Amino acid sequence: MSQTTVSFDSAGIPLAGHLYTPDTSASGPRPALVVGHPGTSVKEQTSGTYAQRMAERGFVTLAFDAAYQGESGGLPRGLEDPAQRVEDFKAAASYLTTRDDVDADRIGLLGICASGGYSLAATGGDHRIKAVATVSTAEPARQFRLGADGTQDPAVFQALLDAAAAARSAAARGDDPGTMTMFPETAEQARALGGQHGVEGFEYYCTPRGRHERSAKTLAWESIDRMAFHDAFFAIPLIGPRPILQIIGERAVTAWMAVEAHQRATGPKEIYWIKDASHVDLYDKKEYIDPAIDKLTDFYTSHLTTD
Repeated sequence: MSQTTVSFDSAGIPLAGHLYTPDTSASGPRPALVVGHPGTSVKEQTSGTYAQRMAERGFVTLAFDAAYQGESGGLPRGLEDPAQRVEDFKAAASYLTTRDDVDADRIGLLGICASGGYSLAATGGDHRIKAVATVSTAEPARQFRLGADGTQDPAVFQALLDAAAAARSAAARGDDPGTMTMFPETAEQARALGGQHGVEGFEYYCTPRGRHERSAKTLAWESIDRMAFHDAFFAIPLIGPRPILQIIGERAVTAWMAVEAHQRATGPKEIYWIKDASHVDLYDKKEYIDPAIDKLTDFYTSHLTTD
């Protein structure tokens, strides 16, 4: 497996990616996967891990930084724009269709966490995508509005909307709008804010376990009001008859979102539960990633055909 740095355009914004290609010989162009990262993440973290592992299984894979994040372009930095994130997946698929080593009729999407929601939306509106799989499915607008476990007090999001409105007004006056801090300073604070799920996110993004210098620790405030009206699950009924696979940890507090996505699907669909795994465990822990990779390999091998 070899890695190449690539770039491509997404609605006028240059995106940075890592392309992984198998070193084994092939009789012709290969099936390919676009791999999207979680919110605040970058291609060097869990999406890169999955892209490398799937390239070892014979797929050309592309992990990329979302617009406004990582090494990709776009201002303001740290903006989480749901519509743009969906467009990024389509742009990545477009890039793959231009490559001689990729079979343009055998392209799939793989979304992790937030990209799980975005990849489902992108697949619904793009018939070039023949199969879509997600790992630790999350739909960012739902998570901001309702919380990771779906039980958040509505007043929390209303307060965030107040802050977003104030930031927009500040920017209009030429003042610094500031940013929304995504992670607290300590694991104890993370537990107080988000329970064990908050601790696990802190441990991945803010400690040597998974920390990366370009991973976003803040978001632009206007990300919040863009979440108020977006619904990445709206397009799921359009995916059928193409297949959906969701890989979810049995202990994931976010699993309710995967269940909702599953219920909306009209074509072949499966939720594959990873025993004892949490949402974040599937980011980097080998004992949970290994069975996920096996399942993904079977899924894409079965469904990325030319028939």
